[in-house]
Amino acid sequence: FDQLHGEEEKFVGFAHLVMDTRGQGSGFMPGDTPDLETDGGNPQVAGFMTRGIQSRETYYYRRVFTDAVRLIDAVRGFDFVDPIAVAVTGGSQGGAISLAVAGLVPGLQAVMPDVPFLCDFRRSVELTPDAPFTELRNYLAIHRDVVDETFTTLAYFDGVNFARRATAPARFSVALMDPIVLPSTVFAAYNDYAGDDREIDVYPYNGHEGGQGHQWVTQARWLAERSR
Repeated sequence: FDQLHGEEEKFVGFAHLVMDTRGQGSGFMPGDTPDLETDGGNPQVAGFMTRGIQSRETYYYRRVFTDAVRLIDAVRGFDFVDPIAVAVTGGSQGGAISLAVAGLVPGLQAVMPDVPFLCDFRRSVELTPDAPFTELRNYLAIHRDVVDETFTTLAYFDGVNFARRATAPARFSVALMDPIVLPSTVFAAYNDYAGDDREIDVYPYNGHEGGQGHQWVTQARWLAERSR
């Protein structure tokens, strides 16, 4: 968001702080934050979706969402940051984390979840063709006797439930050909969002990549209007 391109270039002037998602890393960033598991090594399938899923206290995303909330606390303590002018954004998993923060942290200036993951777990697990929701399906295919308990745990981390608590101005995005985050699950969170100031950008012919740079520019302009 540092720079917008149009008839004339201008710098928006936003400071950025990017969270390292514990235990993950990526193809271009190794990741410096380990996930110190607290679930005693209980059964899981490959990936992160079932790590610690036996209870809400040990589920992996509890640790991730806590990291994000603590990040906002840290950012608001910086001398160069206006604590009432903090916005959160992210794509896919980052969109899910943004929604969780919006539901847990009061006083955000805005939230911008792009193609947010982790919404409407039951529908996502049953209908999404591509990973990583298939990790949960594979887990439940083996652990047939804990289906209800598993979805009870997941309800505490569902973006729809966080959306029902969130009131900051919101700008969502959804891609209608997304095989990883079903469009209906994004709309489930958007439709239940508690704040009145909300918009959604729809990309009919995109998959999970969503709007990419086009969406980033849209977000920057939208956020700049709210920062004046």
